[in-house]
Amino acid sequence: MDKIYMRTLNAKVFTFSAGALLSLTALAKIMSASGAATMLHKTDPIIGISYQHLFWVVGAIELVVSFVCFFADRVGLRAGLVAWLATNFAAYRISLYFLGYKNVCPCLGHITDALHIRPQIADFLMKLVLVYLLLGSYAILFQFWQKKRKASRSGLSMRDSNSLTS
Repeated sequence: MDKIYMRTLNAKVFTFSAGALLSLTALAKIMSASGAATMLHKTDPIIGISYQHLFWVVGAIELVVSFVCFFADRVGLRAGLVAWLATNFAAYRISLYFLGYKNVCPCLGHITDALHIRPQIADFLMKLVLVYLLLGSYAILFQFWQKKRKASRSGLSMRDSNSLTS
């Protein structure tokens, strides 16, 4: 198969899988936010609002990004939004570390209790998801950057170059 076609196919598969993962984590946050767990009323140490409000906001953002991953035509837009969101998640986790936060990230709320998953396992899985989202999205953006750079060197416009991979 054509090398450009395979890169585009891989980018589409990645962004679709990222959309699926973000949909699942968004639903977990929204379901948790609508619950009555006592941790929902605690204040997040980074953002400074209750976990309940944070879960509603972040869950909504994840849903928007997942819909873009499913329905947007431009793979670069999909990968860019995933990279932006994953970078924010990484910055959040790094901030927790530097604050000396010793608990597991409450990324999924209390849904882990309902699924009988130990919080440590859920935290590890969410770290794996974060690495997947970061590496995949930045790899796609790097490929797009290389393609744009190569097109500018050869005198093609980005529009002409995009027609090669759409």
